[in-house]
Amino acid sequence: MVALKVAVVGMRGIGTQHAKCHHADPLAELVAVCDVVRSRADKVAEELGVTAYGSLREVLEAHPDLDVVDVCTGGFENGGWHFEPAVEALEAGKHVLVEKPISNDLGEARELVRLAAERGRYLGCNLNHYFTEPAREARALLDGGRIGEPVYCLHRMGFCGGEETYAPGGGPNFDGFPHAHLKAFLAHPFSLMRHFCGDITHVQAFLDRPGVRRKAADLMLSVASIHVRFASGAVGYLFSSRGDVTMGLGGWWSFEMGGTRGTFCIENCVEKLTYFPAPAQGQSFGLGQQPAPEVRDTGVTDFGATFPVRIHAFLEDVSNQVPLHRLRASGRDALATLEYTFAAIESCERGGELVRPHPLPTLKRDVRDQDGAGPS
Repeated sequence: MVALKVAVVGMRGIGTQHAKCHHADPLAELVAVCDVVRSRADKVAEELGVTAYGSLREVLEAHPDLDVVDVCTGGFENGGWHFEPAVEALEAGKHVLVEKPISNDLGEARELVRLAAERGRYLGCNLNHYFTEPAREARALLDGGRIGEPVYCLHRMGFCGGEETYAPGGGPNFDGFPHAHLKAFLAHPFSLMRHFCGDITHVQAFLDRPGVRRKAADLMLSVASIHVRFASGAVGYLFSSRGDVTMGLGGWWSFEMGGTRGTFCIENCVEKLTYFPAPAQGQSFGLGQQPAPEVRDTGVTDFGATFPVRIHAFLEDVSNQVPLHRLRASGRDALATLEYTFAAIESCERGGELVRPHPLPTLKRDVRDQDGAGPS
């Protein structure tokens, strides 16, 4: 299989991590890195033995045979600079992988998804929280019928912290933007909830910030309490914070999903999966008793392990030319998380009213699905 020629745009921490993943992946040939601050690109280029550029236009002119552009630019609310390079790459006929959030602007996100479909290009997003071994095993439980009819999910995600560790600021990408945490952070939990439970049809949210932030005149709405309903009829709850509290189960991350045949819980994304079977016919348990759980500890504690797995999945899908609608963690999937985020913001601004997210674009079946062929 011929390696895909890849360029990475945006050479801060995440972009550097993406570049190293492509450089180490047999499905990719990293040919260029790019940043408007040229010194950043130069540093990574020297380390990885590739060419540095100061603009995507220069990259595209120098490498007309480029296959993939990986967009890791930041910008305000950590998504404000994704749109322009992603559009430039798509219009040049390249496949695009973009960091989360797909954009900080809902209109831009919708346009990216529309443009990718129009051009017949793959548009993926780094929704890496379900590219883990616990998530794979949980999906197997669900697909194998061991969860049964979905009833609920509970997701908690947030940096460990409290008032003693709070520090004003957050950098220019966050200062002065009350919704920055929500737009940059909720893509991951919403993507996971949707991955396991399906589309969200109703959202009710309460968003706030604790007193320590108020005293510091910090505008960020750093605490989110969000209740949702799924198309299946199941219900869900999401809690997130940006270092305002120290949580219990799992620490910084836990996801629990229960159905009529069993429940699973993932702790800290990569670390642990526990399956709790529902009682079998004829079994009876007293209060506080239940069938013995099945526990799987992966031994993995490094969240960074998700990046090469997710990036390899994108390269694999492009290399195999999967039908457009079968791309894993697609732009449409990323758009869904932003639709839910904006619905949560709207709900809060309307005093906690129930909001129905904007419908996603129709998932059109790729006519080439019959023979397994995808975009060239």
